[in-house]
Amino acid sequence: MLTRKGIIPEEYVLTRLAEDVPDHTRYRARERRARFVGKNGACNVAHKNIREQGRFLQDVFTTLVDLKWPHTLIIFTMSFLCSWLLFAMIWWLIAFAHGDLDLSTRMHLQGDSGGPGAGEFVPCVTEMHSFTSAFLFSIEVQVTIGFGGRMMTEECPAAILILIVQNIVGLVINAIMLGCIFMKTAQAHRRAETLIFSKHAVIALREGKLCFMLRVGDLRKSMIISATIRMQAVKKTSTLEGEVVPLNQIDIQMENPVGGNNIFLVSPLIIYHVIDKNSPLYEISPANLHHHEDLEVIVILEGVVETTGITTQARTSYLADEILWGQRFVPIVTEEDGQYSVDYSKFGNTMKVPTPNCTAKQLEEDRSIMDTILLSPRGTIRKRSVRLKPKFSIADEPS
Repeated sequence: MLTRKGIIPEEYVLTRLAEDVPDHTRYRARERRARFVGKNGACNVAHKNIREQGRFLQDVFTTLVDLKWPHTLIIFTMSFLCSWLLFAMIWWLIAFAHGDLDLSTRMHLQGDSGGPGAGEFVPCVTEMHSFTSAFLFSIEVQVTIGFGGRMMTEECPAAILILIVQNIVGLVINAIMLGCIFMKTAQAHRRAETLIFSKHAVIALREGKLCFMLRVGDLRKSMIISATIRMQAVKKTSTLEGEVVPLNQIDIQMENPVGGNNIFLVSPLIIYHVIDKNSPLYEISPANLHHHEDLEVIVILEGVVETTGITTQARTSYLADEILWGQRFVPIVTEEDGQYSVDYSKFGNTMKVPTPNCTAKQLEEDRSIMDTILLSPRGTIRKRSVRLKPKFSIADEPS
């Protein structure tokens, strides 16, 4: 009564009615099949009991790129810090072995007033008096900072060798860590964030046949070159020998407006699959589209990013209860002022259309079902009509 008068929203009343359902019934209603691929493209697979962990260390660069950002930043910082500390310890040992840190030797150097001669002491690194100064010198050498206070002399050949080794090690660390940071910021899945799929898929008639349809679009103006799309049905099956395959991946033959698997993704496209006898959806009816049905359709879009040349992949999936029967997508492309305009606010909107409530197998065996269906086809592109204002001319009446 209150919802009819508009005082309380209808969805609030439905929510309150759902809350009054007993706990066990509500728990059963929420049970649904676990996804193999999430709506955002993430694979819902947990790898456990991997015994050969050393294989990940054989490909260190890929392991670093796959790490999360906090772990990567920690490794980035610790790699430089540890190298500075390591070579600081080496520089300190060189100075200690040469006697640069001995107070009596430095006093001898300060008390010598005879000029350059046999009694003059030349350190390996000037102005190095402690481990702190050795650490600062190590940073100056590796990052090529020259403050002018500390410098290496030609007194110690071992110090020259350590200088060369530290420069090489610093270049290697810079190349690996900066390359890792670059690859993480330019990963292919970043571009996939602007490749969108419709939230629901639909099944409706097209050209007199039941078709599974979804909509895909690209939000960026830069194109995806050589874009291809493919679909797979994942369901639990069993063989004639009794072997149970929990995640059997079955390829779905699909069609698109330009033919084949290649698509020209300039504007949103409706990708459809004709449900025939070779389709895994051949015996699917509206009664099977619920959350208990063991069915998941995975959609994979691949292509090359035009601006970077990196191959990207976008994925999504549709469970049985995310497939709408007897609906089709509303048109979102219009022609305005000599160009085509896309209204993304209606990207996932659907409309009901006459569709037989039977499987594709039943429809193929009994074509008389089509006689009861009234079709009303509409174009996918509508042109905005412009009304011209009539022009009036006022003439003098003859006298």
